Amino acid sequence: MRIGAFDVSDDLPSLREPHAIAMLRPWIDAGGVGALVLSEIERQFGSERVASLASPDAFYDYTRYRPTVYLKDGQRSLSVPNTVVSVARPPSGHDLVLVKMLEPHMFAGRYIESVLRLLASLGVRRYHWIGSMYDMLPHTRPLLISGGGIGQEAERDVRALGILPTDYQGPSTLTFQIVQRAPMMGIESMWSIVHLPQYVQVDEDFVGKLRLMEMIGPLYGLEIDRADIERAQEQLDTIEEAMAQNPDLAATIPHFEARYQARIDHPEAETPPLPFEVERFLQQLGDDDSE
Repeated sequence: MRIGAFDVSDDLPSLREPHAIAMLRPWIDAGGVGALVLSEIERQFGSERVASLASPDAFYDYTRYRPTVYLKDGQRSLSVPNTVVSVARPPSGHDLVLVKMLEPHMFAGRYIESVLRLLASLGVRRYHWIGSMYDMLPHTRPLLISGGGIGQEAERDVRALGILPTDYQGPSTLTFQIVQRAPMMGIESMWSIVHLPQYVQVDEDFVGKLRLMEMIGPLYGLEIDRADIERAQEQLDTIEEAMAQNPDLAATIPHFEARYQARIDHPEAETPPLPFEVERFLQQLGDDDSE
């Protein structure tokens, strides 16, 4: 069966007031936090694949998202990047539609329309976009989560969870239209973006995963994995060791902490800029990492 651009299971599952949880790669998934969280949901509740793009090459440039060759039972196979949708069924509460999106390079309008049609066909009540971004904030404080909600219950949850209003302005993704257009179809929207320290960039950020799990866990009955707590602490210990060897980095932390506190105390105000010397140090640090 086909819904928009998606190849869908012949019999759509009957779901219990489902919420969709979506992540988008590579944009707005710094440290792979969204991917880690969706994988954790699948680990805890299991999942059933229900849809994927029928012709992903209509949307993706495979010189930018590379297919992966792998061996299975001695046979060489090719894994092709795609957008995949699966269903998880917690013991109680809302069933979950997990949307692992790859940002389209072409025909984004058709892609967005197809995602919205699929959400409607599955009876989704809320579309919740999760992700992560780098920010000029310290690792010494609880990571901030910014975002918002559209719809009475979504807005209530945003307030109850202490999600900060976003002040981001800059390049974005066209797929944010899903957040904007879903409420026009009777689907509430919510977005939750965890902010990671700019000076700490790892492939899998477990501090970010743990923070996002702490936030969405109460909404969906998710448990915190003890192993994630240990991995997050190991990551923080590594940062402290790096700071001990880099006095210039250590000297920037009080500036990040002051900026952090200003955002907590005055979330509606414009975030104060960092001193020029701190901005220059971060730029040099980024140049060093790229070499």
